Amino acid sequence: MSESTRLNVFKTYKLYVGGKFPRSESGRVYEVTDSKGKWLANAPLSSRKDARDAVVAARKAFGGWAGATAYNRGQILYRVAEMLEGRRDQFVREVGEAEGLSKSKAAAVVDAAIDRWVWYAGWTDKIAQVVGGANPVAGPYFNLSTPEPTGVVTIVAPQDSSFLGLVSVIAPVIATGNTAVVIASEKSPLPALSLGEVLATSDLPGGVVNILSGKASEMGPHLAAHQDVNAIDLTGATDGGLARDLEIAAADNLKRVLRPRTEDFAESPGTDRMTAFLETKTVWHPTGSLGASGSSY
Repeated sequence: MSESTRLNVFKTYKLYVGGKFPRSESGRVYEVTDSKGKWLANAPLSSRKDARDAVVAARKAFGGWAGATAYNRGQILYRVAEMLEGRRDQFVREVGEAEGLSKSKAAAVVDAAIDRWVWYAGWTDKIAQVVGGANPVAGPYFNLSTPEPTGVVTIVAPQDSSFLGLVSVIAPVIATGNTAVVIASEKSPLPALSLGEVLATSDLPGGVVNILSGKASEMGPHLAAHQDVNAIDLTGATDGGLARDLEIAAADNLKRVLRPRTEDFAESPGTDRMTAFLETKTVWHPTGSLGASGSSY
């Protein structure tokens, strides 16, 4: 067959839930176009049932991921960076199409995203030393504070930073032992869905990250009110009305809420995205001759 008559094999994009790649249970899709309106692919239009399945997967994975050593989590995040490096050209193309960037600018974005994974990988076994420690108290006690992950975190991913912004909100959540349900950028979901393929081959346990594509306005209220979701990151909820509605829904079971804010994801990140979804456990332990028993709060 001559090359001129060969048909391209178009990629079928799927969700990433529980370490697997399901289509939306509703069977719905929507068209994704590039910055000039050219058709790129059909993306799954996730339903509330898909969102519930993602929460179940995230909750099931939480115990093992939170219980893993910080060193092991760091190794796995570094492995994600390794896998992305190997598929760099694919992501340069997808990011360029999604955000209307030249090849050189898209390459710079992808390189920054890979470096961001490495940066957070290095923090996994250090963040506890920064935000925990021994506290001075009045009495014969050791008082020690240690950070623990909050639990299942729903993330509304940035709308206009389809890859660097996406990585910048996912990596700190899982670096500290949380699991995530991610609503990808509605208009540019393809880099996020491709990231699922990388995560599936990077030793990350299934369910630690779950990626949905579709409408945040449809899935967001359900996830914000879900009793088995512990926190929500509203970074991509740029519609003020949607952000307010999700925050109100999250209040029903006292979820932690990270409100949307103006960010330049190209800047060096601080530790605030890691500490946003950590809780502090304080342990009191008697010293001297009072005995060896202790208590925690």
